[in-house]
Amino acid sequence: MEFSVPQERKLVTELPGPASRALLERRRAAVSRGAGTLADIFMDHGAGAILVDVDGNQLIDLGCGIGVTTIGHADPSVAAAAAAQASKLTHTLFTVTPYENYVQVAEKLAELTPGDFEKRSVLVNSGAEAVENAVKIARKATGRRVILSLDHAFHGRTNLTMAMTYRPWPERAGMGPFPGDLYSVPSSYPFKDGLSGEAAAARTIDYIVTHIGASEVAAIFVEPIQGDGGIVIPAEGYFPALKAFCEEHGILFVADEIQAGIARTGAWYSIEHFGVVPDLVTSAKGIAGGFPLAAVTGRAEIMDAVQPGGIGGTFGGNPVSTAAALATLDLIEREGLIEEAKRVERAFAARIGDWAERFGIVGEVRGKGAMWGVELVVPGTRDPNPAALKAIIDHAAANGVIALDAGSWDSVLRFLPSVVISEALIDDAMSVIEVKLAELSA
Repeated sequence: MEFSVPQERKLVTELPGPASRALLERRRAAVSRGAGTLADIFMDHGAGAILVDVDGNQLIDLGCGIGVTTIGHADPSVAAAAAAQASKLTHTLFTVTPYENYVQVAEKLAELTPGDFEKRSVLVNSGAEAVENAVKIARKATGRRVILSLDHAFHGRTNLTMAMTYRPWPERAGMGPFPGDLYSVPSSYPFKDGLSGEAAAARTIDYIVTHIGASEVAAIFVEPIQGDGGIVIPAEGYFPALKAFCEEHGILFVADEIQAGIARTGAWYSIEHFGVVPDLVTSAKGIAGGFPLAAVTGRAEIMDAVQPGGIGGTFGGNPVSTAAALATLDLIEREGLIEEAKRVERAFAARIGDWAERFGIVGEVRGKGAMWGVELVVPGTRDPNPAALKAIIDHAAANGVIALDAGSWDSVLRFLPSVVISEALIDDAMSVIEVKLAELSA
């Protein structure tokens, strides 16, 4: 692939530069401080895995706006599709007067999501909105009210999805009261619990049976690979055992693929790595190359349980966003970007797979495709090290590398690069981060 911006890190000012600092002052005067930022560096444009700020610095983007620009920044084919649609039709509202793009995206999702059965979709604006609609659909289809999510989960920032999110700070602090009939249950976190998948599933199931009651549960929502929770990959056998329990008790199994889905992990959907077919799937982030779009896709009989008008919204499945989505999905297939995600996985494994042996503050390195986490610890222990995480992210940003935080204890360094990132950029970015790892491990 060719890019309009050279794929290299280049600093021409200190970071943040003077133009960014001027914009920061304007931001403080006009934008709520509740909309916090990780790095006070204002971006102007980008291409591939490189962002260019308002001072002309070129930064390596290992965050993708938290997993959104999986195909790279400002892909020309996606931009052209969106521009062509914007010049023709920007809005009618599908539930008033429909249009073909919406139907085409739903048809494509039926093809791409796991499961060889008839499917339906509804399109919405954001990941949180997709989760919230999936809750409504699950309750309507089962006639039950209880919704389960896993410990360390992140499902969104609406009132309902905040209640499904594990960590209280900063998302939930002072925001209640929250809806009822929502429960968090123990999950599989091999670095923390040391349990096999079967043992972790038995613990989850026992908690459901003894604390909640299986007959009360409409659905369990799982992120097959938890993103904000710390790139937590469950032990082998965990999801198959949990799915078998759900089938036995009439509980819907919902795969929240908002962060890990759409080619990021070397499969269209990350649940495919675990050999489980979900009843419902939520998609968002990477689905439209940076345009706002999300979806709930699932078994036809479940999705059709909702009465006409029971789900939908003004901007859901917007013509421009759906045009961008169709171009994005076509690009992934045309350019073989699922294979590129596997290439990125091999590159990260080779480059940082030995960090736990080399650096005392690294407890574990884990990842799949273009989704990686580095568990930071107090040297000689497995205790979380949030101070180290902040120091590393600040150091990286100051040197032209955008990385993310994660984890229930704010102690996981998270990488979500584009699948088109080169090995050279991975090596350069990791070299920057290694400087701070060595300093903090000394």
